Amino acid sequence: MASVFTRIINREIPGHIVAEDDRFIAFLDIMPLVMGHTLVVPKKEVDYIFDLDDDTLAGLHLFAKRVAAAIREVVPCERIGIAVIGLEVPHVHVHLVPMNTMNDINFTKPKLQPTKEELSQTAEKIKKAFSA
Repeated sequence: MASVFTRIINREIPGHIVAEDDRFIAFLDIMPLVMGHTLVVPKKEVDYIFDLDDDTLAGLHLFAKRVAAAIREVVPCERIGIAVIGLEVPHVHVHLVPMNTMNDINFTKPKLQPTKEELSQTAEKIKKAFSA
């Protein structure tokens, strides 16, 4: 069965997509740690990041770098933190989290519950910055 991320990639379920190319996609986390929290995912479904071939692993990080720059342009923060946990969905994904404090990337704290409108507005801002 396809992962929830593959279903977003295939447009079977909605996602607040902020960036995409032929190999990777980035979309907002719907239960973010902070607004702008984005997931960067290879379109090829692989469970564990270190099972990716070298070219895909490198490409994932280069794509994430471009997405992080777009997030930082529109979300007030000191920097963008990156985390790879990979236990909650069996599909490689990198978390990009806008940070002003170390606690902003604390995955044990309660998640935000933004509205679809808030997510959509944030996604559009990041998408515009990514495309510029």
